This record gives sequence, C-alpha cells and structure tokens, in this order.
Amino acid sequence: MKLFPIMGGIHPDYRKELTSEKAIVTLPMPATLYIPLQQHMGAAASTAVEAGMLVKKGQMLGRGEGAVSAPVHAPTSGRIVAITEVTAPHPSGLPQMTILLEPDGKDEWAELPAPMADPFTTLPQQIRDRVAASGIVGMGGATFPSAVKLGLGNQYKLEILLLNGAECEPYLTCDDRVMREYPDQVVDGARIMAHALGAPKVIIAIETNKPQAIEAMSKAAAAFDNVTVVGVPVQYPMGAERHLTQAVTGRETPARKLTADVGVVVHNVATARAVHNAVRFGRPLLSRVVTVSGGAIAEPKNIEVPLGTPVSVLLAFCGGATNAKRYISGGPMMGQPLPSLDVPVVKGTSGILALTKAETKESASRPCIRCGSCVTYCPCGLVPVEMAAFIRNDKLDEAAKIGVQDCVSCGSCSYICPSHIPLVHYFNYAKGRIAALDRERRKNEQTKALVEAHNARLERQAQAKREAAARAKAQKENSDESRANA
Repeated sequence: MKLFPIMGGIHPDYRKELTSEKAIVTLPMPATLYIPLQQHMGAAASTAVEAGMLVKKGQMLGRGEGAVSAPVHAPTSGRIVAITEVTAPHPSGLPQMTILLEPDGKDEWAELPAPMADPFTTLPQQIRDRVAASGIVGMGGATFPSAVKLGLGNQYKLEILLLNGAECEPYLTCDDRVMREYPDQVVDGARIMAHALGAPKVIIAIETNKPQAIEAMSKAAAAFDNVTVVGVPVQYPMGAERHLTQAVTGRETPARKLTADVGVVVHNVATARAVHNAVRFGRPLLSRVVTVSGGAIAEPKNIEVPLGTPVSVLLAFCGGATNAKRYISGGPMMGQPLPSLDVPVVKGTSGILALTKAETKESASRPCIRCGSCVTYCPCGLVPVEMAAFIRNDKLDEAAKIGVQDCVSCGSCSYICPSHIPLVHYFNYAKGRIAALDRERRKNEQTKALVEAHNARLERQAQAKREAAARAKAQKENSDESRANA
C-alpha cells in the first residue's frame, strides 16, 4: 500500500524496550476504587447510586448527561462507601465528584444487555446505542465519547475507518500488547465500528517498530477483504489522527475541520477491543491496559487495571519507584504531570511514567537564537517561534492569525529547541485563553440578543397598549358624538 510523507516530526528515544516484551498481567483488585464521574470529554455523568448501596460488576454508577457524555460503571461488585470530591488525575489538582467503591471480593456481575450475535445484521443506531450505554470513549487519550464519533456516518460520506495502532509516544506499549495478545478482538471491534459508521473499508495503521503486532493483526485480518493492515514510518507524532490520515491516504484535513471531512474516521485499537466486548458480550468499559514504565520503576509492566485504581497501587505492584523526578499520566510528549499518586486510573490513562532526572532532560530556558529548528520540525507547518513571541506579548489575535489553534500540542518544537523554551506551554495557554475569550464573547452576544429581544417584547407590549388606548379613546369619542347627535 502506498504511503505518503508527512512534514516535520522527530525521532525521540522511544524506550519501548522497557515493556514491549512484557505480556499483559492483571492487577489484583484494590481495597478501594475511586471512580470519577468525569472521565471523558463533554458533560460529567450524573450520580445514579447513593452511599451505602450494594452494587454489582457492570452496574451503572453514573448516567451520561447531554449529547456529549458517557456513563461510568462498577468495575467489580461491592459497596458504595462515599460520593465525594477527590483530586482529579489532572495537572490542576482540582477536586471532582468521585464515587468510592469498596470491593466485596465476589466480583459478581450485574445483569448485562443481551449479546449481539450478528452485529452486521444489526442497525447501526443499535450499535451506537450499545457503545454509548457501555461508556466507551477514545482510549488513545482523547476520551471523546465513541458513540458520538460513530454517528459521523449520518453527517459525512465516509470511506475509511482508520484504526490507530501507531502508538508513537515513547515508553508506551499498551496498544502494542493489546494488538499482539487480542488481535481477533481488535479486528472484530473495528469491523463492527465500520458497520456503524457506514464505512466500507478498514485500514489498521501500525508503526513499523512493532513487527509482532503487525504480524498478529495481519493474521487476524486475513479473512476479511475489506480490512488492511499497513506499517507506517516510525516518526513522532505519527499517531496524531490528522497526520496518520495523511500518511495513509494522502488526504490533508483542512484547518478547523475533522478527518471525516475527507472521508476518514480514526479510532484507537484499544477502543475497538472495548467495542468488541460491549457488542459481543454486553460488557461496559470497566478496565484498560496501562503501561507503567520509566527509569525510576523497579519492574516496568503492562497491566490490565480496573478503572478507579489509585496510581500508588500500580506503582507498588511494579515494585515501587525510586529517584523519580516526575510522574506523568500518558506519554512523556503529550502526557500530563500527576498532581498526586493518590489519583485514580481513568478511561484515558494509557500510561503511568516515573521518570528520573536524566530522563526529563530539564534545563533552564535561554533566549531564542532564531535557529528555526522549531519551524523545521513542526508537523503542522506552523512557525512556533513567531507564535511564542506574539503570546509572550499578549497578542493572542496575532497568534491566532498565524495558526496557534491548529497546533496539536505534540511537543516536537519544545523537544527540539536548543534553548529549552517551553513552546508548547505557550501554545496550550494561548489556545485555552482564546477559547475562553470566545466563550465569553458568545455569552455576551447571547446576553445582548436576549436583552434586545426583551426590549423589543416590551416595546411591542407598550405599542399594543398605546394602540388599545387609542382604539378605546376613538370608541369613546364616537360614542359621545352619537349621544350628542341623538
């Protein structure tokens, strides 16, 4: 299959050898699970249980709210001991509403929806409904509710479901192991998603530094004419959906548009496995594979982890961490620093990294030397040095004009910068600030429209009163005149 080059990109020290040959192991059930109601993009789930209740495995704990949301379920059976605010697995360290579940050791299942024996004769909407009810979100890290994404076939003419097995972040091997150990489940889930999307073709893209995964997935896909497995170059950030789409299809996604605009929808391989389990067995998303790695970890592993497990439990299961300079959720390029080791594993947690000082490569920032490296390596064709200059001077409109909102926050520019300028931090700040200003502007416009509508309504009411008064006066004058004439 012909591949197409993508611009920029880097080749960091991938460090995948720490866990790539470590088969997935199952974590023993923790003493307490901390299950946040917000584990996805969109509106938080609303509580469906109360403290003191006994629940079973797979039972819904939180209902999805609104068009973009996802429910959460009990990873095992037990008692709800509290519903309270707990520190979120987010750099802000802010608390979020969380359900505390104490396992009873029985692991007793709730009654699950009936399996779909032949999903390919099932209406696409029924598959989307099942995926939505199962709480499945994008497991590559974006955590966008998968059912919403599977509905894009109603809005776009789709040709390809592109399954993302690139896993281009250093250290992470959870997707690699899922593809090697559960290839049939991944392929089946992909075919089910393609049916729901109305996409006739499935392409599974895997970076060529994962030869065993390519082999396993190719064998699993061999029986299906519409499923193709392709090896893509090892080039960070190949796993970004726009870049992967361009590399595989040659189609460039326009700025501020979706890959669906060019006929492609991208899903993660772990998401496909979750869809397989939901459709074939009625099982909601209760656990995920997490890579625990980094130079500070005694025994790096790939672990099937119940959602809600504290990070500290994972570290202890891996023999602990020593001399860790930084703890990260996700990969080192796009992951987020952990505010605490007591935060829980959630649906988007692909990795927990404990990095030593040498691995973080921290250095003090120096003035820009205008070398242009950030421009050369930017995979989006942007000019990071100019965007950063505008942002430092609070010229956000100027930064927006030259494309800061098109930045995918891959961190390539920061990684390659010889002056160690935290460029991606500037861009993340600017994107957040621009979005906040845009929300404020739209709110002000809505408020202005409401005030104008209110004033117009009052004016109509006043005009109606004036007209009624005028009619009453004219009627009285006519009546008086009639009496006078009589």
